[in-house]
Amino acid sequence: MAEKSFKYVILGGGVAAGYAAREFAKQGVKPSELAIISKEAVAPYERPALSKAYLFPEGAARLPGFHVCVGSGGERLLPEWYKEKGIELILCTEIVKADLAAKTLISAAGEIFKYHILMIATGSTVIKLTDFRVEGADAQNIFYLREIADADKLFEAIKAKKNGKAVIVGGGYIGLELGAVMKINNFDVTMVYPEPWCMPRLFSAGIAEFYEGYYAKKGIKIVKGTVAVGFTSDSNGEVKEVKLKDGRVLGADIVVVGVGGRPLTTLFKGQVEEEKGGIKTDAFFKTSVPDVYAVGDVATFPMKLYNDVRRVEHVDHARKSAEQAVRAIKASEEGKSTDEYDYLPYFYSRSFDLSWQFYGDNVGDTVLFGDNNPESPKPKFGSYWIKDGKIVGAFLEGGSPDENKAIAKVARVKPPVENLDILQKEGLSFACKI
Repeated sequence: MAEKSFKYVILGGGVAAGYAAREFAKQGVKPSELAIISKEAVAPYERPALSKAYLFPEGAARLPGFHVCVGSGGERLLPEWYKEKGIELILCTEIVKADLAAKTLISAAGEIFKYHILMIATGSTVIKLTDFRVEGADAQNIFYLREIADADKLFEAIKAKKNGKAVIVGGGYIGLELGAVMKINNFDVTMVYPEPWCMPRLFSAGIAEFYEGYYAKKGIKIVKGTVAVGFTSDSNGEVKEVKLKDGRVLGADIVVVGVGGRPLTTLFKGQVEEEKGGIKTDAFFKTSVPDVYAVGDVATFPMKLYNDVRRVEHVDHARKSAEQAVRAIKASEEGKSTDEYDYLPYFYSRSFDLSWQFYGDNVGDTVLFGDNNPESPKPKFGSYWIKDGKIVGAFLEGGSPDENKAIAKVARVKPPVENLDILQKEGLSFACKI
């Protein structure tokens, strides 16, 4: 099989790859030096669109509209942009073997790719119910959402099962966003999750109560404290019912599953140091193997702000870690230094008319403030997390751009707080004063 050789190879074609390519171009990468190897069929795009506007019944987002880097207000990198820059986009190519010592990657088709510097940007894969051998979980019209091909299949099913019944398995990001999208598509929606409230890894009970109330007001049924243990299908092999552990049976034309993801690190097992489920890196995203960097979902990196090492699965970190790694690669080539990565955790979501942002760390005591009544015409509320007498995290629903900047600043500065009752009364105005 033919062998191709590049100075830099980015393995993975998601958000991180696109932002890394833009940074390489900024740093003056020469034609034919850089390749992106992706198993997807399209140039890097902003993945968050898939669970939102891509599935809207009207005015749906489509490529080339949301190629990177539009999600952060940057220019849109069309396939032609990569050609103009001399960056090789190697699409529909799955790498099945990586030999880091030999600096070699081998594809499923047997192609050999050599590199001098490798950036691992493989991201995550979804956890499937078939992984747990859930009975009937291989039925048709049970969907997972990770890539554009998944979204296309779901979009077709939404059209085919018009005004039908949808069951959403999982109460996290995907669950909440897809629950909303299916309702907007006029489906009868039931959400099922085992936890006592939605988004349990981030939301406090008080925050979750608002969203569950709002979803209920929209006509979405929520079933908590149980899990899907089986599915029945009709004679065409299409899903018909969802069997729950508590004995209930829900009718379903479409099932969407969002029960988490896992980082795609299998190719590198035993070749590189790992920690907390990811590939261990330093503050420049260098791994334990010379000339190998890891960014985005797969990297476990030093979180300077909390003197801790963490792995973060979010688009914001995918973008910023990719840019940081490219700057570090270029600095080391030129014998210069670059600043350490100093990341402030950031999460956000949009569904229906709602839009929230969170910054910092969700540990310690919580103070809920503002109007969190789901019946309000324009609800606006937030929460602070306080640990060791300092605010370490802040959440805001319905904030303006300036107010969102204010809560980000609070989470970064970590101001001291003496009286939680006064903080609750001050609410958002406390953040706006910092």
